[in-house]
Amino acid sequence: MAAESLESKLRRVEFPTLGHFLEEGFLPSPGVRAIAPGMTTVGRARTVQIPDADAAAVNRAILGLNEGDVLVIDMGATDQHACVGAVTIAALRAVGAAGVVVNGLVTDLDDLTAEREAQRRVPVFARGSTSLTTKRHASGHSKYDVPVNIDGVIVTPGDWVLGDRNGVLVASDEALAAVIDAALESDAAEPALLERIAAGEPLAALLFTGE
Repeated sequence: MAAESLESKLRRVEFPTLGHFLEEGFLPSPGVRAIAPGMTTVGRARTVQIPDADAAAVNRAILGLNEGDVLVIDMGATDQHACVGAVTIAALRAVGAAGVVVNGLVTDLDDLTAEREAQRRVPVFARGSTSLTTKRHASGHSKYDVPVNIDGVIVTPGDWVLGDRNGVLVASDEALAAVIDAALESDAAEPALLERIAAGEPLAALLFTGE
């Protein structure tokens, strides 16, 4: 039997469990978060750095995506302009993007979170929303597939991006491979522990205290 791939394991693990084993790569709170419940993503990062609220830069980045990629957008000093809206999310869906992470704001929330599209929604992670949007500058100042800094976390193209309503984690193959099996073992053990707590077993025998 072939060994299970890292990607397959990442799709099974509870992301907060990885927080028991990793310290770096978690986008800080408050900050970038899922814009609606039920938004979960696992995919490889592709990045764009946009210094001047240029709407054309996002479109160019989308055209370069592969199916399953997560687009990570660094708005830099122009992070008060929404760079993702109804048309952008439709384009991301069309290319098979696994999600989008925005170091800034989004717009058209009804379209991005519509319940009728729940099974087809592209997961969106952002700081919030606004009606102030990017403009059609086509300035050529943006950079693609370069390392970007999102709230102190460096995102390198090809990194794994894991996101759900708890937050966003960015990590390399090596970092995740080193802990994924232990994290899955922890997930497997948790239901029995919760049952024992609910059954009234002495907490001193169940909870780690370091003693």
